[in-house]
Amino acid sequence: MSNLADAAVLGALQGLTEFLPISSSGHLLLAHQILGFSASDSLTFDVMLHLGTLLALIAYFWRDLGMLITNFMASFRAGIKTAEQKLPWIIILAAIPAAIAGAFFESFFKSLRSPWMVVVTFAVFGVIFLVVERIRQANTSINTLTWKTGLGIGLAQVLALVPGVSRSGITIVAGMWAGLSRAQAARFTFLLSVPVVAGAAAKKLLDLRSAVIPSAELAAMLIGVLTAAVVGYLVVHWLLRFLANHRLDLFAYYRFLIAAIAAFLLLTR
Repeated sequence: MSNLADAAVLGALQGLTEFLPISSSGHLLLAHQILGFSASDSLTFDVMLHLGTLLALIAYFWRDLGMLITNFMASFRAGIKTAEQKLPWIIILAAIPAAIAGAFFESFFKSLRSPWMVVVTFAVFGVIFLVVERIRQANTSINTLTWKTGLGIGLAQVLALVPGVSRSGITIVAGMWAGLSRAQAARFTFLLSVPVVAGAAAKKLLDLRSAVIPSAELAAMLIGVLTAAVVGYLVVHWLLRFLANHRLDLFAYYRFLIAAIAAFLLLTR
């Protein structure tokens, strides 16, 4: 991709959809299949996808990440003695299932990439949003999460490898099901995203280690990364404030709308 405007648009799209519970992969797959628009075949987009979102998370949660690292090092030296020292280990534990599933079952999840799968997952998980909102009870906090709950949220995150599910969406509702408030579930989701996104970014950078990238591609890559980071940061900030006082209903209805539009276009094209 050498067009700077295209890189900026793709960066904004990624930053917008990566953190909202609406599935960035689902949107991109539908855009490609229905509109003939493709972003996934670009080296620039792959790097932007991971580096941009990682930068947004680090910039927004740098204080939380600093405390997590401090508590991790303290627990590593002297053992886990407080709930705060247990939290980084729970985050690591929760990140393991998706890492294993992505490493060993990548071909299986790739076989599920179809526009109709996205239509179904958009609709089904919209229903799940509405149901969990109406039956869950917020009775715990991030610092009181148990090993079992952390692992359960991590296992739920595996479903995000299915296009249209949304990593943030499935982990937020899993956290709410476990007793976290919406805002607390979203905060845990974003903290959990850091090791996951960092691992994906590291893999992409390793893929680039022997690549010869034209200067025009480097410029587009930088624009894409920065745009994704800025938009992602703003989206994280807005979503945490929004979920403090609003249900997930808005995102559920949005998912229903996109599923209906996509189904209509697929049936009539």
